[in-house]
Amino acid sequence: MKKLSDSEFEIMKILWSRDDAMTSNEILDGMKGQRDWKLASLMTVLARMVEKGYVYCDRSTRTNYYNAVVGEEQYRVDEGEQLLDKLFHRSATKFIASLYQGEKFSADEIRELRAYLDSLDCAEKE
Repeated sequence: MKKLSDSEFEIMKILWSRDDAMTSNEILDGMKGQRDWKLASLMTVLARMVEKGYVYCDRSTRTNYYNAVVGEEQYRVDEGEQLLDKLFHRSATKFIASLYQGEKFSADEIRELRAYLDSLDCAEKE
């Protein structure tokens, strides 16, 4: 799938925040404080997102309803894999080392990461 722009990602976060379909006006309301868009601008971006396969538009009634086709977790997995491929040659160790060297982890986050990795190791042994 094609990558989402920053504005498309903001729209996806709004769609992911609800379990049911949303109208364009509801999406626009959700964007208040983030982007000062007119409805026409939003409609252009939504059409592009439909073309990319991220959003479904139900046009069966007078009002169009939009749903996310790609779930938030699936998007994270896909983006994470692309990042690892592009920058770290599929090495999670190199990725984590780069964050550590950039001092992006607190002591609590390191403990949490260690516990998570230990839980994965235990699951493999069982």
